[in-house]
Amino acid sequence: MAQMSCSEAIRDGIRMEMRRDPNVFLAGEDVGIFGGCFGVTAGLLDEFGKERVVDTPVTETAIMGLGVGSAAAGLRPIVEIMFADFMGVCLDELYNQAAKMRYMFGGKTKIPMVIRAPVGAGVSAAAQHSQSNEAWFTHIPGIKVVMPASPADAKGLMEAAVRDDNPVVYLEHKLMLGVQGDVPEGEYIVPIGKADIKRSGKDVSLIAWSAMVPKSLAAAEMLAAEGIDAEVVDLRTLTPLDKETLLGSVERTGRAVVVHEAVKTGGFGGEVAAVIADEGFGFLDAPVKRVAAPDTPIPFSPVLEKLWIPDEARIVAAAKELVRG
Repeated sequence: MAQMSCSEAIRDGIRMEMRRDPNVFLAGEDVGIFGGCFGVTAGLLDEFGKERVVDTPVTETAIMGLGVGSAAAGLRPIVEIMFADFMGVCLDELYNQAAKMRYMFGGKTKIPMVIRAPVGAGVSAAAQHSQSNEAWFTHIPGIKVVMPASPADAKGLMEAAVRDDNPVVYLEHKLMLGVQGDVPEGEYIVPIGKADIKRSGKDVSLIAWSAMVPKSLAAAEMLAAEGIDAEVVDLRTLTPLDKETLLGSVERTGRAVVVHEAVKTGGFGGEVAAVIADEGFGFLDAPVKRVAAPDTPIPFSPVLEKLWIPDEARIVAAAKELVRG
């Protein structure tokens, strides 16, 4: 094991795959000389050269098109969209091309590409650079969506994403990039489509992903001080969803709080709650609760932004309401 930040772990995962497979390359705005907007790809240009670490023009459409075309031709691109908020600019290439090619060509063409993009609030980047828009991508058949919440998972999911023969949207929360943790050295794979129980419990399941996982773990400690034993489920992969782990947790606890940073209406938490209601209704001793952001643009003001982001107190309150009524 080595101590790494999430940023370093993502970089290490990319490095491992680029060393392993010469068909893997990295492309995006400022990923080379500058080392990425958040420093994630620093040093990769020195090791792999400008043919495999490509600084692109400022055009999301061209970046996504480069990824789709090169993947269809047999390469394994990792393309970076500097902010996930900008994915709308190139959504047609993702939604109508990358996601559908393998199906429409009867499996004769594979699209093994990774689309990296930072998400999330908390750095006062305002409404156009702070969204958690994962629900957009989970609604597209043919795309896998992963959101790591620890350095080890960040590395393992990156390596798994690069090796997958389908498009994988890999969303990195800005506030998680500096989080430190133990990371296996060398090649390391975390299977796509497998959730993780980060904390066992018997009274209520806190189901989260990305930056809401550490907040759910902190909330679980606060609940424990009040005699409530909370289990924390880190989905890690949103699509395909690990229903077995999700429903197994709810069966053990009988109660579920789904926690995500995205706005509540249309958020992926609604899908998780629907799966529990549809396939695990008999396990429930109380209704499923959601803790999410309000349905407003994200404020620039640090004070207002802090109020906007779901916090431990809201998670605790939702869990106590379910357990104690």
